[in-house]
Amino acid sequence: MTRLLPSYIQDSWWEPADAADATVVRDASTGDEVVRVSTAGPDTAAALEHARTIGQHSLAPLTFHQRAILLKQFALALTERKAELYELSYQAGATKQDSWVDIDGGIGVLFTYSSKGRREMPQSTIYLDGPVEVLSKDGSFLARHICTTMPGVAVQINAFNFPVWGSLEKLAPAFLAGMPTLIKPATPTGFVAEHMVRILAESGLLPAGAIQIVNGSARDLMDHLRLGDTVGFTGSASTADSLRRHAAVLDRGVRFTAETDSINASVLGPDATEGTPEFDAFVRGVVAEMTSKAGQKCTAIRRAIVPTGMTDAVAAAVRDRIAAKVVVGDPRGEGVTMGPLASIEQRDEVLQQLMKLREGGGQIVVGGEAGEVRLADGSMGPAEGGAFLAPTLLAFDDAGADALHSVEAFGPVSSLVEYGSPEQAAELVARGGGSLVTSVASHDGAFVAELTRRIAAHNGRILLLDRDDARASTGHGSPLPMLVHGGPGRAGGGEELGGIRSVLHHMQRTAVQGSPAMLTAVTGVWHTGAPASTEGPHPFRKSLAELKIGDQVVSERRKISLEDIEHFAEFTGDTFYAHMDQEAAEANPFFPGRVAHGYLLLSFAAGLFVEPAPGPVLANTGLDNLRFLTPVSPGDSLRVTLTAKQITPRETDDYGEVRWDAVLTNQEDETVAQYDLLTYVAKTQPAVAA
Repeated sequence: MTRLLPSYIQDSWWEPADAADATVVRDASTGDEVVRVSTAGPDTAAALEHARTIGQHSLAPLTFHQRAILLKQFALALTERKAELYELSYQAGATKQDSWVDIDGGIGVLFTYSSKGRREMPQSTIYLDGPVEVLSKDGSFLARHICTTMPGVAVQINAFNFPVWGSLEKLAPAFLAGMPTLIKPATPTGFVAEHMVRILAESGLLPAGAIQIVNGSARDLMDHLRLGDTVGFTGSASTADSLRRHAAVLDRGVRFTAETDSINASVLGPDATEGTPEFDAFVRGVVAEMTSKAGQKCTAIRRAIVPTGMTDAVAAAVRDRIAAKVVVGDPRGEGVTMGPLASIEQRDEVLQQLMKLREGGGQIVVGGEAGEVRLADGSMGPAEGGAFLAPTLLAFDDAGADALHSVEAFGPVSSLVEYGSPEQAAELVARGGGSLVTSVASHDGAFVAELTRRIAAHNGRILLLDRDDARASTGHGSPLPMLVHGGPGRAGGGEELGGIRSVLHHMQRTAVQGSPAMLTAVTGVWHTGAPASTEGPHPFRKSLAELKIGDQVVSERRKISLEDIEHFAEFTGDTFYAHMDQEAAEANPFFPGRVAHGYLLLSFAAGLFVEPAPGPVLANTGLDNLRFLTPVSPGDSLRVTLTAKQITPRETDDYGEVRWDAVLTNQEDETVAQYDLLTYVAKTQPAVAA
């Protein structure tokens, strides 16, 4: 008897007492039993409540940076033991390259969100979204949009094709947002997802209640969801539609996002004739997407859209490349580049969809039956017992055939169709009803620009391939964590990835209105008009431990002379006429006459506020939001007010970043310039040399 796949619930492993009705999960290549999954599931209501209480108490108080560091530690723990995941992945039909996409790709998502969390999010539990909105003339009434952690659990319902990446690409943004996660993997490959969670649990890194996984039945899972919970679904459009109609979503306010069926396309440009780098890149892409994960990818190319008269040439090139590069068989066999589908049931489903494509007008021009495949021992043998299917390319004479644009054979199957004009190519792409990705292989900028304008609204991502980027391209079917992964319409309408945007899917955006003092108190960021203090030592003499939000220095005034302006022009070479030619400057509608350089003003400002002796301030790292607002003429005087605006200690370093509000004013108290100054400041006072 093979083992019964357990669930990780309430921070411990659980399995049902009775496994008589368990589903047998078999090796995709050999048909041997791998594991059994019971139809009895754990107490999902208790699991959800554990996440909302223990999980929230563990995660929500952590800052974005603290969560980001944990994500990196998760990635390192999985990297150390990823060989175990690779071995299990072979049983799911994945080649080593397939597993690299799934396992290392998933680990890469963790690394990426760890980095983005520390670079792009504050050392806080509140994220500020957008600028200050001034609601009163005197600046006493302001508003900010803040994003705070949703109070529930992020439920992820995953497909079978990427058991590791599919789990981690949903986990990373939810975890960074502060939400605990409950994973519901698909049964055929749930044993790989289970081992991924086991590695994390055994690492000792998991905050209590942060991650749970349910193997087996979870039919009542949606019934127990409520406001504050989210659901991220990957799978069929029909299942997504039924979940979207559940009372939890319609009546109880549960956020639901889906990534579903996608009839993706790749378009060959009219200029991309045989022998061009673009033609070769197009063919490589079609073959790669037919064979990677045996075509079991939501981003795979289902429609290869080519110019009139190019079907035979493309079909021949695809056939030749498959013959030269593709070996179908057991992933453990030497030289195998394409494994079986995940299960016999999945293969039979693909064959049914393939028949629908043929009945809808498609003719097989490459591939078909699996024939002999390479076995684990390296020999060739019949495909019996395994879920094998040869890469298959069809050709459609009728570009308007409904089956071409509506039937998805979720396997190593793609279809060729011709277009006669850029407008028709765009119409064919749109017939897919909304896609995750379309690629365009062309070196004709005018064609690419026009096609992109027409198809962008139908896609979550567009890959533009030409001779300049084909070698560096990550490929048609490779979602990247910093870019949108999702798409409109049939593709589900969601965005599972997309940098910090996907983190905000798990947070509530709220408009907060109040005085500068109250907004400063709520956000931890100083707002103009809030209390400030000039008492004590110069702010640049304070370490990060001593510096407070609102600490301020107001400089003396410095008069700007014509000699200053001319010296700066001569010294820097910036002799723009507004600084050097009185008559020409007066003719400019923006200037009263010769004016000071903006960068001269910034240099003088630094001289006015800097405390020059060695101390806690380590470096000036840049300026943000710089604006020059009022011209400065010879004879005007300059003053700068510098206020500690935001303090961001680094978790793993002995320094942090301080954002300073800098305002330059003239003798009439008019604002001349304003900007944010960024500095690194030591956490403690540096030791004094003997």
